[in-house]
Amino acid sequence: MTGSTGNGSHLSTQIWATADSKRHGYLGFKEFVTAMKLVALAQAGNEITQDSLAHADLQKLNPPMMGRLDTLLNINKHSTKIIDGLKRLYSQKLELLEITYRFNEFASPLLTNSDFDAKPMVMLLGQYSTGKTTFIKHLLKCDYPGATIGLEPTTDKFIVVTLLTTMISVKLLERITFVDTPGVLSGEKQRIQRSYDFTGVTSWFAAKCDLIILLFDPHKIDISDEFNNVIRSLHGHEDKIRVVLNKADQVDTEQLIRVNRALIWSLAKVLPNRPEVMRIYNGSFNDKPTNNVVVDPILKKVFERDQNDLLSDLRDIPNNVCDLKIRAFVRRAKAAKVHAYIISHLKNKMPIILGKATAQRRLIDNLENEFAEVRRKYDLPLGDFPDVQCFKEALSGHNIDEFKKLKPKLIRAVDVMLTCDIPQLLRTFGNLYGS
Repeated sequence: MTGSTGNGSHLSTQIWATADSKRHGYLGFKEFVTAMKLVALAQAGNEITQDSLAHADLQKLNPPMMGRLDTLLNINKHSTKIIDGLKRLYSQKLELLEITYRFNEFASPLLTNSDFDAKPMVMLLGQYSTGKTTFIKHLLKCDYPGATIGLEPTTDKFIVVTLLTTMISVKLLERITFVDTPGVLSGEKQRIQRSYDFTGVTSWFAAKCDLIILLFDPHKIDISDEFNNVIRSLHGHEDKIRVVLNKADQVDTEQLIRVNRALIWSLAKVLPNRPEVMRIYNGSFNDKPTNNVVVDPILKKVFERDQNDLLSDLRDIPNNVCDLKIRAFVRRAKAAKVHAYIISHLKNKMPIILGKATAQRRLIDNLENEFAEVRRKYDLPLGDFPDVQCFKEALSGHNIDEFKKLKPKLIRAVDVMLTCDIPQLLRTFGNLYGS
């Protein structure tokens, strides 16, 4: 395979990266056939690009020589693809830490194979009548079961929009699953009129989604206490968030500038862990033409640019799925490690015999100080810590005295996984999507 074309390792990496255009981290049947064609091109002295493949006369090429197919496929005894490697690392090193310190009861359920294999998910969040359902219909160019639109709250449950039949053709749903959510209500309605923990369900989906779109209406950008709690439940997933100011063609340029400033200010208080200013995507995400009476030509170009950028982000998700899985896995491992330190620290603060109830109340009331002590003691980054208020609410339902003390062996296993195993997994596959 490499006799006349230079460095074999570089070539096999190039072939794999070109064949695996969707960045799955493995070659399916179609991708494997493409890879074999690229091998034949390389052995004939041609460039390895999609363009050269498209213009090549494959009938005149010799079949690929298979003497070094193992180099191309990069098979090793532990993992045939990056996702399989992550599954193995989770079951061997991370899952035990999560179970021992009840990470699944505080943050996110234990992972299953479907969490690794599932299509990318995009969740839409916002107060009622901000255009969440219309946004999805606009992207799909069709209706879907459960899609109800109105000025009043209409969507009353979480709706997962995915492709379950081949009788209809919706290309986007073949690669992405959407989650349409109920609008956030105000006051007691949010708590009383729903028979489930809305914030808890939102947090559960946030951990599994690859992108979270927060939609706002220019006429109601105030973030209520209820919506504030929902956004806070996204803690640890700030990098997934995209903010959309929908129906932006309903206000003129001067009003839109003021609305953007106010929204950026409000979000900075709700999402303090974002070091950079949150970008606002302005537009009107529906099938109606832009309101040219209000929107001037310059503003119309801004809308088109923002909409194109957001749609580009959405379309790129399936192409970056392998990168997203690795990033989410590393983020989860760091959070689980910090969680173990917190739990064991609280356990050590409990008395041996008397005054346990009083000690637990004191620890919960002073939880922010306990977090600071853990951070100083183990030199941990602030961004890996959970939200104090959310952790306090979860902690109130547990008996701290039943928690486990720190087991350094479990911590070391996760440290080795983060510093050695995951980089080695990427090196095994040649870091295909690097520079």
